[in-house]
Amino acid sequence: MIKILLYEDNAPLREGLSMLFNGTQGFSVVGAFQNCTQVVQQVSHLQPDVILMDIDMPGLGGIAGLKLIRSQFKQVKVVMLTVFDDNQNVLEAMQAGADGYLLKKTPPAKLLEAVADVCEGGAPMTSSVARQVLQLFAHKAPAQAPTSYQLSDREKEVLHWLVQGYSYKMVAAQLFISLETVRSHVKKIYEKLQVNSKSEAVAKAFKENIT
Repeated sequence: MIKILLYEDNAPLREGLSMLFNGTQGFSVVGAFQNCTQVVQQVSHLQPDVILMDIDMPGLGGIAGLKLIRSQFKQVKVVMLTVFDDNQNVLEAMQAGADGYLLKKTPPAKLLEAVADVCEGGAPMTSSVARQVLQLFAHKAPAQAPTSYQLSDREKEVLHWLVQGYSYKMVAAQLFISLETVRSHVKKIYEKLQVNSKSEAVAKAFKENIT
């Protein structure tokens, strides 16, 4: 059962999302709130697997809420679900450690698939957002010679496939290793790159030409 926590100020949409997930086998909404004012306490108490986060909310918005979550909860997955697909919001969300970025017009079936995917190590993004991420990072030349961060050859291989958008399961199949081995490599990659999420690792790999 994937436990989901919702942050959305639009009440009808919040209720609709709750009905979608609670009505689908394998998903359960453990909480739904209109802003992130009490986000640390709520995440600590409700222990969600995945948080769906709007950006523009009254009180404390999604980017600020995401930063608070990342400061204390490294493992919980956070997917931004918003109407904004402009460069600034995408960049801020990725840098703050979002695990995915979807637009609210995402069809219900795709939304369910995305939440399941992020739990398996994926980084779901609406196609227009994915193109922006590539544009933001792929063509930025590093300011200095690329550094290896002392990544092993295998860790570089894992990071390469993460950059290509592969989930942990897909990386395991590609490299003929177990899912647990992939997770172990990813943990070491995060430590060496000093990041807390897949999106941060991918962004750093793009910006510094690590792979």
